[in-house]
Amino acid sequence: MIFNKGSMHSNLDCFVRCTTPVRETVEYFTLGDLWNCYDEWSAYGAGVPITLTSGETLVQYYVPYLSAIQIFTSNSFREETESGDCETRDSYSDSFSDESECDKLWRWDGTSSEEGYEQDCLWHLNDRLGHLYCQYFERSNPYGRVPLMDKISGLAQRYPGLMSLRSVDLSPASWMAVAWYPIYHIPMGRTIKDLSTCFLTYHTLSSSFQGMDLDDDIEGGQEKKKEGEGISLPAFGLATYKMQGGNVWVAGNCGRDQERLVSLLSVADSWLKQLRVQHHDFNYFMGIRHG
Repeated sequence: MIFNKGSMHSNLDCFVRCTTPVRETVEYFTLGDLWNCYDEWSAYGAGVPITLTSGETLVQYYVPYLSAIQIFTSNSFREETESGDCETRDSYSDSFSDESECDKLWRWDGTSSEEGYEQDCLWHLNDRLGHLYCQYFERSNPYGRVPLMDKISGLAQRYPGLMSLRSVDLSPASWMAVAWYPIYHIPMGRTIKDLSTCFLTYHTLSSSFQGMDLDDDIEGGQEKKKEGEGISLPAFGLATYKMQGGNVWVAGNCGRDQERLVSLLSVADSWLKQLRVQHHDFNYFMGIRHG
């Protein structure tokens, strides 16, 4: 397996780039378009080129699993649907009518039903977050999970907006977390401890963040996307599990990758605290156990 030796990307750079969904050039995307980016990754894994400390190169494959998602629609979108000015009103009318009768602020204590749904009621959120259309937090162990595309297809049976909602309809508070678990590497033949690392990536879903280069620190921002190349949703936060010695992941970029991992972890933690969310996978990755 041969890679361009002239490439200056570190292994962490390669992971972030290879697991970032990108949509073709449009003013906005539907959530269905976004999930299509994960279709092949869910079936075969996302290939990430890795350079070992010995100088050897290989491709490690990771399968994505939906770890958490919260979809908030903007208040203007809610007003349109409730006034009947939007064709998608019927798709969401049940959610809106139920929630309009519940004048409670959203609260989340980290508990869920067996399916991972919070079913006590649909909450009416404050103006800062928008309207909570749906949320899901995975609590199963990794071996009991289904790949991201299968999970989304199941959730969409209850929440059809998971396929039809547009990024411009979503509040800036909308987000998802994807857990990436390693499955195999090519060439195969031996076990490499550093490659057992699991990742948890956080992505915003609203068009409010389009055009913002969240990837500035990769290669000093030298390879920003050119205008017209499409919409990408790079991870704004990241957590790791089973990092081991971690040399494979932190040795690049003259040591800056270690600082970057700390920064991405801090941002993820701050995001969850702002939303008052207890994210099961994040707590597990951090070694926080709730009885």
